[in-house]
Amino acid sequence: MDEQDLRERVNAKIFPHPLNAWYAAGWDWEVNRKQILARTIAGRPMAFYRTEAGRPVALADACWHRLAPLSMGTLVGAEEIQCPYHGLRYNASGRCTRLPAQETLNPSASVPSFPIVERYRYVWVWPGDPTLADPSTIPDMHQLDDPEWAGDGLTIEAACNYQLILDNLMDLTHEEFVHGSSLGQDELSQSEFSTRLESDNHVSVTRWMIDVKPPAFWAKNMRDLDPDFDGRVDRWQIIHYYAPSTICIDVGVAPTGTGAPEGDRSKGVNGYVMNTITPDTERTSHYFWAFMRNYRLDSQKITTELRNGVRGVFGEDEAMLKAQQRAIDANPDYAFYSLNIDAGGIWVRRILDRMLQAEGRLGDSSPTVPSDARALTDAARDPNGPVADAGERSAR
Repeated sequence: MDEQDLRERVNAKIFPHPLNAWYAAGWDWEVNRKQILARTIAGRPMAFYRTEAGRPVALADACWHRLAPLSMGTLVGAEEIQCPYHGLRYNASGRCTRLPAQETLNPSASVPSFPIVERYRYVWVWPGDPTLADPSTIPDMHQLDDPEWAGDGLTIEAACNYQLILDNLMDLTHEEFVHGSSLGQDELSQSEFSTRLESDNHVSVTRWMIDVKPPAFWAKNMRDLDPDFDGRVDRWQIIHYYAPSTICIDVGVAPTGTGAPEGDRSKGVNGYVMNTITPDTERTSHYFWAFMRNYRLDSQKITTELRNGVRGVFGEDEAMLKAQQRAIDANPDYAFYSLNIDAGGIWVRRILDRMLQAEGRLGDSSPTVPSDARALTDAARDPNGPVADAGERSAR
């Protein structure tokens, strides 16, 4: 195997990211007028700030003149940003409004301006073709600012490809082994689950564990609701993936026999784990997460405890994902293999593969084609293939 072959094998495990998509660029409070935010979104360095009217702005983080980072500059007037090197100024559309030592503006003097929308406590940016940017396609994360839910979150700068985080979230059996002291229990890998393609860009994975002892995390939450609780529960995990990289997980427990599997969750505790992952480079990602709940909404103590508890849990994931990325890079001649538990993740790769093909970024000679995802896509075209009727699947 020559060096080129080795590189392609590594790239097969490094999934490319679509560009024609909305990605979370930051929390709403991160984009302000006090400090220009520099952040790379899907491989594109951008400078984020707000106009005096409060409108978020995303410009390429490189001056038209000598490519100095605009994020090192200053905000001027109602909506302009000034280059820190020679003082060129740009408006919110990226158009140059001032050149140093000359009155005539060069008509080509501008920097790219990216479509940007503020929604669900995040600022979303579209790094691809701006004519395709439709705000109605921003993933539904309404629990983040819905008054019927309370909670908070943080950001992880994850040292791994974004697809590894999606794989992690689409298969929660890893909780049994990675989060044994908080969320893990044997029933995670022993219970049945179903995987369903809800629409072209939405996949769900549902798992119920009936009449089980609650793990430490959920026992604590039940006692927050009922200090005297000390029983068995029905536990659910319903994962919702929205392309390209948002996963909202409906989780919770209710005392066994109170009707949760039939739809009555009123005796239990319900949370939503909100995750949206933004590719930074091929091997780094901005991972925005929050935990929202629909009980004891007025308790800041519970909000803080849950945020800190989930931060500890996700810290275990971060360490594992970082180690996995290192192992991938250190073993370029090893391949990925899939199990039944990877059904949700395989659907995700298939959807991403389709998005990348629509952008013309998966040519036959591309060194970044994930060979397993291409095989799945080919199977999906075959009406007699194994996945053509896989709108709903069960395993175990």
